[in-house]
Amino acid sequence: MIYNIKLCLISFALLSTAISQAQDSLHTSSKKGKLFIAWGGNRASYSYSDIHFTGENYDFTIEDVGAHDKPKGWHIDYFNPTRLTIPQTNFRLGYFISDKYALIIGFDHMKYVMDRNRVKKVQGEINLPLNEPGSTFNGVYNGDTFVSEDFLKFEYTDGLNYVTTELARYDDISKWFGITNTDVFQINITESVGIGVLYPRTNSTLLYKDQTDKFSISGYGTSLNLGLNFTLFKHFYIQTDLKGGFIHMYDAKTTNDPADKASHQFLFLQRVVTLGGIFSI
Repeated sequence: MIYNIKLCLISFALLSTAISQAQDSLHTSSKKGKLFIAWGGNRASYSYSDIHFTGENYDFTIEDVGAHDKPKGWHIDYFNPTRLTIPQTNFRLGYFISDKYALIIGFDHMKYVMDRNRVKKVQGEINLPLNEPGSTFNGVYNGDTFVSEDFLKFEYTDGLNYVTTELARYDDISKWFGITNTDVFQINITESVGIGVLYPRTNSTLLYKDQTDKFSISGYGTSLNLGLNFTLFKHFYIQTDLKGGFIHMYDAKTTNDPADKASHQFLFLQRVVTLGGIFSI
């Protein structure tokens, strides 16, 4: 995964050089045929969800589980090729198929951390062999239970990685603010709809089992986006977005045993800031 992100950053550097050398005579009103690329960061929030854990000798659900993100804050790691998976980041590569519409490939690297050490309603059964350390949690569950870190730590901190394809619309609203020369400064409002897959590596310690170290396609998502795009000198922009959607994780790997998995559904909301470049091809 980190190699893919490195490639994205290298592509950004090369395209930025091309932008600075371009002698594009087209105005900002003519977007068709232009390519854009952007990199930035996010903060994310998540709804409560019921997480269902299954495997050999156990099958249980923890209800109304809360979660939070894991922000890095302002940090050089957002642009350090060796540490790009540490902060929460966003990548966009898009192409204007008309003056108002664009197709976008996106990569949202969010982080999801289950709230730990909480009393939660647990339903189901654990019946591990007595020679396994997790057998201390054996029993039938049907009510409030203290879910300790020894029982479960569950997170996607190597990334709740949402890989999307989006259709976006851009509308110039510069005149609302009295801006007449949009080749110098332009304000666009943008909306998009997207679908994609989730490609995380789940970080979990479940019933003292060894955690997995593999990335896998674990679910799918849909999303809507509303943003403001501030374009400078036709070629550079800053964009702020609110992006919300639905995620269904139906096969999140929890241990090295392929029989062990978790599933849940939840809503998410991202607040995103990206820096980008746009040019003609």
